[in-house]
Amino acid sequence: MASIKEMTFDHLIGQTVGTSRLLKKLDNGSMSVVFVAYQTTLRRQIAVKILPKILLTHRVAEFFQQEAEAAAFLSHPCIIPVYEIGETDEFLFFTMQLVKGKSLSDYIRQARHHPLPSKRMLPVETSLKIVVKILDALDYANGLGIVHRDIKPRNILIETHSRRPMVTDFGVARSYGGSDDDTRVLVGTPTYMAPEQILSGVVDGRADVYATGVMLLEMLSGGLPYPPYDSAVKLLKIKLRLQDRLFSKTPSQVNPHVDRVLDEIVLKAVAYDKERRYSSCREFARDLRRYLQNYNKRSAQAQPLP
Repeated sequence: MASIKEMTFDHLIGQTVGTSRLLKKLDNGSMSVVFVAYQTTLRRQIAVKILPKILLTHRVAEFFQQEAEAAAFLSHPCIIPVYEIGETDEFLFFTMQLVKGKSLSDYIRQARHHPLPSKRMLPVETSLKIVVKILDALDYANGLGIVHRDIKPRNILIETHSRRPMVTDFGVARSYGGSDDDTRVLVGTPTYMAPEQILSGVVDGRADVYATGVMLLEMLSGGLPYPPYDSAVKLLKIKLRLQDRLFSKTPSQVNPHVDRVLDEIVLKAVAYDKERRYSSCREFARDLRRYLQNYNKRSAQAQPLP
C-alpha cells in the first residue's frame, strides 16, 4: 500500500471540493493531507483535510463518515469546528476552521533548541493554563461520548493573537477505532498512546487523560524521558513491559521550576493502570487549577510562549 509521502496532490490545486476551492497544500500527516481553501459560499479561507481512499479500508471509511458527522456537532471554543463532510471518487474530506498559528509541537521544538538549558522547557504556568483549556475541551467531548484517541502536541494549534489552544482531528482518530485488526493498527500515536489502547483498543476518556498527561510531561521536561527505542513497535512493547517505570525522570528532576506536587499530578495522569489514573479530564483539570491557585509565581504575569 502506498504511503501519504509517496503521493502527489499538485493536481488538486484549483479544484473545487464541496463548497471550497483548494488553494495550496498546508500540511500532511500519516493518513491525510491538509489544504488551505477558499469557501466560495461564505467568502472565507478555511482548511480542508483529505483522506485518500487508497489508504483506507471500506470499514475505516465507514467509521470516518460516522465519526466525522458526530464531530461536526462539537461546539467548544477550544475545538476546531468541522463545517462540511463529503467524498469524491478519489478521497474522503472534511472542512474546518483555518487556525492562524503554530502547533504546540512547534513551540516545544523551538524551546528544546534554545541555547540556554534553563530555557529548553516551556514556562510552567503558561503550560498548565494551556493544558487546562485542552482538558476542558476533551471533557466536553468525552461527555458526548467522543474520545479523541490521538491527543499529541501536533494536534494542538495555538492561535497567534489570542494564544488560545485549539484541539484538532476530533473524530478522525476516533473513526479508526473498532475491534478489527485492520482498523486498530491506525489508532493513535505510540508516544502518547494509553496502555489499554495498545492492548485492546477499547478506551474511554481516561485514554485522553493519559495522552494529555504525557504531553504535559513533555512540555515541562523539554522532552520525554523514554528508554532508547528504534521503532514504534518497540516503544509499544517497552510501555507494556515497564508500566509505571516507563519514564526515567520526573519533570522536577530536569526542570527547577517544577516541584514534587506537580510531579504527583502528572504521574497520576500517566499511570499505567487506568483505575489509578484521573477518572476524567475534568478531575485532572481540577487538580491543575488548584495547583495554579497556589503556584508561587516568579513574576507578576505568566511567561508567554517563545
